[in-house]
Amino acid sequence: MKIRHSLFAVLALAASPAFAFDMPPPVEAPEYTGTISDVGGWYIRGDLGYNATLDPGKPSWSDYKKRTGSYDNMTFDTARLDGDFNLSAGAGYQFNDYLRSDLTLDYFKASFEGTSSRNSPCSNGQPGTKCRFSHTDNMAALGLLANAYVDLGTYWGLTPYLGAGAGMTNIDWKGMTTAKRCVGSGCDRSRKYVDEETPGAESWRFTYAFMAGISYDVAAHTKLDFGYRYARIASGDMSNYGDNSQRAGARNPRGKDDGFGRHEFRAGLRLTTW
Repeated sequence: MKIRHSLFAVLALAASPAFAFDMPPPVEAPEYTGTISDVGGWYIRGDLGYNATLDPGKPSWSDYKKRTGSYDNMTFDTARLDGDFNLSAGAGYQFNDYLRSDLTLDYFKASFEGTSSRNSPCSNGQPGTKCRFSHTDNMAALGLLANAYVDLGTYWGLTPYLGAGAGMTNIDWKGMTTAKRCVGSGCDRSRKYVDEETPGAESWRFTYAFMAGISYDVAAHTKLDFGYRYARIASGDMSNYGDNSQRAGARNPRGKDDGFGRHEFRAGLRLTTW
């Protein structure tokens, strides 16, 4: 009897380590869904942009000759636009993991500097002299664009994207100041020419844009967005003739710009609201 009890004790002792080292039941891994983001629906956005380049193209203007009723048409020899920063705000909708769209309102200002020349003499200038002009102006632009984007996948919280947009931009020129001077050995250096003030023109222009960038999930409903955008604004009226010139027979516009190409870098936030 003692032998039988001892045998059962040995068998129980031998079995206990096996139970002690049994592995826990396997845990099923969560299924990969392949989605880019779990945040969808409506969102609002705000961006601050830097205009790396504002290309004014080749604007032109005309000078009306009352005596003959004709125009001297001139292309600017040089043209430059300076406008560093722009602001943008908008609202959009995330349709699915890959497609979203928004409507944005963009605003920026710029200053214009240009030069032009006429081979004929300035008023009371001697034969063989030329007339040269320096032009300055300011403009404000307010654009409304509808945009669509394709998100290319999320990697470590970063989502690269491509986009395109189209809409209209209101260009408001404030008024051009033109300074004139005589060039050549026959010029009367003692003569001072009075600067001419030309009324500005305002018009709506077709605008298109292409975008590329990357967003980062800083929170469940907040994305930090870094992007590049090229926008092209169509040409239009730049300045008009003053009342005196119009009464003398001049017809508007006096100046036309060549449209604008904008290369800009932007940073902003996208907030999912509901």
